[in-house]
Amino acid sequence: SSGINAEYGDGKMMAIQWCREKKVPMLAVCLGFQLAVVEFARNVAGLENAKSGENDVLESKHVVIVDMPEHNQGQLGGTMLLGAREFQFTKECRLKSLYATCPGRKERHRHRYEVNPEYTEKLVAAGLDFSATNMDGTRMEAFDLTGVDNHPYFVGVQFHPEYLTRPLNPSPPYLGLILA
Repeated sequence: SSGINAEYGDGKMMAIQWCREKKVPMLAVCLGFQLAVVEFARNVAGLENAKSGENDVLESKHVVIVDMPEHNQGQLGGTMLLGAREFQFTKECRLKSLYATCPGRKERHRHRYEVNPEYTEKLVAAGLDFSATNMDGTRMEAFDLTGVDNHPYFVGVQFHPEYLTRPLNPSPPYLGLILA
């Protein structure tokens, strides 16, 4: 799942929860990654009414997705993190094994929100396995719950792997989804 407006994310979060609980393979991209983090925060980590800062309709003290600090909040022109960025895996996971044959780990970005660093430890303690970060370790780039409770493939990425995928050379996250 992807998109720009998180105000209407409840239906997507219900689909994410269904995939997580019913063990249906899922790849969450960009906004989908963010909504999967919110869904996990609400339904697994117990953070009542957790939300994205992009959604100004819901009141909550648990804003688990925030505007990136280097961007001017409320100013939409020219404020996205754009372009190819390197990332690193922080632990062994299915997604890392899928990238094993790739020369370099660079993916294209197009977003202005990220996982709130104040909640990373709480989410990890509850079982959300952030498996990749940016190169300085400050931004969560991916989670991989594949294998947790025998889930065949439950991956979320903040970047856009579809920008680099080709019919005969699919990007690793999409290849993993297809193989699941």
